[in-house]
Amino acid sequence: MLVSILRQGSYLIASIHEALNDREIVQFQQDLVEQIGTHRARGIIIDVAALDVLDSFGSRTLLNLAHAARLRGAETVIVGIQPDVALAMVELGMRTGPVATALDLEEGLDLLHARLSGVPDRSSAPAAPS
Repeated sequence: MLVSILRQGSYLIASIHEALNDREIVQFQQDLVEQIGTHRARGIIIDVAALDVLDSFGSRTLLNLAHAARLRGAETVIVGIQPDVALAMVELGMRTGPVATALDLEEGLDLLHARLSGVPDRSSAPAAPS
């Protein structure tokens, strides 16, 4: 299994377990964006700790995924960027822009909780009248 996507409450946690080729990362992007609606997710964690290399296409795809998630109503935090990957991204001029990053899953969950506190949980909102 190259990627796992788990639901935890109103969050989705997507872990990339090994390097993905271009086709696989695009499929991952499509699957995750679709699951945001399916699970009515408010927050997304993308864990890239297992990746020791992240090329420009992969980085751009992850950032596009985060922007698509935001358009679907979910905040995204990318966690686990390895030191060598972070340095390479800086040297290549690659930026995460408005997409939040955190050291690890625990910090990512804390960051999502802080960003989303005060926002009503969709699952507890009253149903719209028919």
